[in-house]
Amino acid sequence: MMYQWTKVTGHAPFAPRDGAGALVFKDKMWLLGGWNPNDKVHFPRICNSEVWSSIDGLDWHLEVPQAPWEGRHYAGYVVHDGRMWIVGGDPNQGHYQNDVWNSDDGIIWRQVTDHLPWGPRVFHHTLAFNGRIWVMGGQALPQFASTDENLYGDVWCSTDGAAWEKVLDNAPWGPRGLIGNSAVLKGRMWILGGGTYDTPAHPQRTFHNDVWSSSDGRNWQQYANTALWAPRQMHEVAVFDGRLWIMEGYNLDGNRNDVWYSDDGVSWTELPNSPWLPRHAASVFVYHDVLWLVAGNNMTPDVWRLNRL
Repeated sequence: MMYQWTKVTGHAPFAPRDGAGALVFKDKMWLLGGWNPNDKVHFPRICNSEVWSSIDGLDWHLEVPQAPWEGRHYAGYVVHDGRMWIVGGDPNQGHYQNDVWNSDDGIIWRQVTDHLPWGPRVFHHTLAFNGRIWVMGGQALPQFASTDENLYGDVWCSTDGAAWEKVLDNAPWGPRGLIGNSAVLKGRMWILGGGTYDTPAHPQRTFHNDVWSSSDGRNWQQYANTALWAPRQMHEVAVFDGRLWIMEGYNLDGNRNDVWYSDDGVSWTELPNSPWLPRHAASVFVYHDVLWLVAGNNMTPDVWRLNRL
């Protein structure tokens, strides 16, 4: 199988950012919020709540300069029940964003709850599957927002974003998060790598390259203990062309720009020679049968598309 990257633009109209939400909704790509602490004009509070959309990856329209949800990055972002959803957030404002918002047009945003039952956490993995929103893992970061230190390996789900059910206390993949985007394939939810951020009590970050999946959130099967790709966190996952994809990310060697795909989660093939700069926390879309990679910790507002030849 042959694939090819094409640079759409190196200068999209939005300011550079990482961790921006990336959703495909109503035949548009939507870019939500993001983080850039060095840009005090566009990110006066480290993260912003801008809402951008595009139908071609080249022209981007600022739909909402400042949404009612507090600026954030690397939160939970899903499309569910005919709406875009933002689930939880980050600790950059000195507190945990324990809220859920949704919108059916990208312009008007409604708060569903401001009191999530699963407690203070960030870097949780979030996806939509089988008529529910799922939240898995994550952690508390006491050095950013005061709370007890916690590393989570639990699984929660909700149909409405307000009432949540704990499905599992301790998943076999153990405490982790820092997995961007989501992968649902062959009627199963997939966990690809991930890890934990450093905290005072756990000063060493963790990085994984294992592969797990589940059809119900309770029973998990391991498909690879050490996949061919290097352990990483703050990477992006996707399902494109009927395959699992994992790309970029961060480990102790720094930012990465490698790309891998698999039909089954066991055997992995590298797509070599990525033409874009290493990064983590990019925004990835699967839109119009194309895989799109947008911005990230390279701190350049670039847009790339991957086509099947």
